[in-house]
Amino acid sequence: MVMTLNFDLYETMALVSLIFYLGKYLRNKISILTKYCIPPSVVGGFIFALLILFFNLTGIATINLDTTLQNIFMTAFFTSIGFTASLKILKQGGIKVATLLILATSLVILQNIVGVTLATLFRLTPLLGLCTGSIPMVGGHGTAGSFGPILEDMGISGATTISVASATFGLIMGSIIGGLVARNLILGHKLKTPHDENSTIPPEEVGDYNEENHNILSFKRLMSGACLLFIAMGIGSVVSKLIQNLGLAFPSYIGAMLVAAVIRNIYDFTHKELVEKEIETLGGLSLSFFLTMALMGLKLWELFDLALPLIIMLIAQVLLVGLFAYIITYRVMGKNYEAAVFASAMCGFGMGATPNAIANMDELTNRYGFVPTPYFVVPIVGCLFIDFVNSAVITIFINIIA
Repeated sequence: MVMTLNFDLYETMALVSLIFYLGKYLRNKISILTKYCIPPSVVGGFIFALLILFFNLTGIATINLDTTLQNIFMTAFFTSIGFTASLKILKQGGIKVATLLILATSLVILQNIVGVTLATLFRLTPLLGLCTGSIPMVGGHGTAGSFGPILEDMGISGATTISVASATFGLIMGSIIGGLVARNLILGHKLKTPHDENSTIPPEEVGDYNEENHNILSFKRLMSGACLLFIAMGIGSVVSKLIQNLGLAFPSYIGAMLVAAVIRNIYDFTHKELVEKEIETLGGLSLSFFLTMALMGLKLWELFDLALPLIIMLIAQVLLVGLFAYIITYRVMGKNYEAAVFASAMCGFGMGATPNAIANMDELTNRYGFVPTPYFVVPIVGCLFIDFVNSAVITIFINIIA
């Protein structure tokens, strides 16, 4: 007899919190997880998913979670991303920011073309190809966990599991090929590096890439950030419904992202201070809970029948990102040592996330010498703009294919 365990909303959130801290504990104890920037949510959630897989294969038990808050956390996270879409910052970043953003956008489009093409060749539904394209690659686990259910609602069985598994693979491979591509560029082209063992200039701190945030919290500022998030989410819900009524396949959070971007640029235009750090903190909190819940709900047995096609499709994405960084990013960004650092970063957030890109650059500059420009440009593109662009491109692909 199969035992059934039903968790209500409060019990589910307690379990999610415990699983998150399990992931955090294991991440601190196992160095390879830290090396490849695997989030605690992914570590803990994936372990829980393995437990569910064991229960499923043995028929021991069925666990049902109340995931009511999952969509709320997801929307809150992507709304916080919308608040980073500042035209003022894009303009201040100069030509390098615009150039890298164009390159990243081109990579997003190519990743989806490759995914859709290979899925068609394997006689799979083309929408499944997006699950190995920019959804998990540039988008990472957050985008994978949000677009997966949308594709499942469109009849693509296992879309969430495939997307999240691909995102985990991408995090690891993005770190591996980043250094490989950059070192081959430096040695192969005999690039002049600023290497100086006596240099004491450290990489500049641009943005918050550390897991811990030691800023002093202010109730007034935190409340302002929460209110802005919910206002953007509420108005955005109306915007999304209006667009969906036109017959477009449109993620529910896109409207909130658009509204948040408008609010952000109104603040910039009127020279008002936006509580950016508080919104970022709330967005990070929402992402951690959302990812943990999404990973805990994975149905890993859905990967069994797609093992070979999935492996080939993911290898193709690795080759695409590696060649794109080696050939295109390097040439467009200047064909010098700085361009090699940009190429390494492209591998990082092209297959994982901005922390991977920063980690790739750190490894490179620690060995060959520090250059400041990539540390300013990459976070702007990787943290502020590419998620916004990626969501728009994915939505366009879904509507073209469906």
